[in-house]
Amino acid sequence: MRRPQPATDRDIRKHLLRDEGEVVVDVVHHHWAAYTVPVLEGLGAFLLLLATAVVPVQLSTAVFVIALVVAAVAAWGFARERRDRFVVTNMRVFRIHGVLAQHLATMPLSRILDITVNKPLHGRVLGFGHFVFESAAQEQGLREIRYVGRPDDRDLAIQRVVQRSGLRGPRVIN
Repeated sequence: MRRPQPATDRDIRKHLLRDEGEVVVDVVHHHWAAYTVPVLEGLGAFLLLLATAVVPVQLSTAVFVIALVVAAVAAWGFARERRDRFVVTNMRVFRIHGVLAQHLATMPLSRILDITVNKPLHGRVLGFGHFVFESAAQEQGLREIRYVGRPDDRDLAIQRVVQRSGLRGPRVIN
């Protein structure tokens, strides 16, 4: 098992309840597969830039502007995926996401009733899955976490933290 990642991200550290003894168990960044669409868009922008050399001069400005727009969309998508973090602590789970505006969704471990791990075929091949959290609340900001690398290991880590916190009762061994 890997050692827990330190909470080096300032955005994560400022949300920890250090006075209460909260420590980070795991910081989950998106799996590399989440970056495929922005990378493909960036490649498309590069190809459009190359196309400006072979299209007629009258169209080259329009192709150049389209390439810049596609590059901006790719950069935004990459930044959006990079700024989306899911954090598991010994007291709660929370998600921080957003590029310009930052959104924080928190759920105490006591409210987690069920965790569903969805692994589509391509996710099983590439090593990622999606978490779906069920809680007593109908609507919450922390329902689905997509593109989680090593989802089975991370599910076990969350279950281990919940068990150690004493929220599920004692272990019964027959």
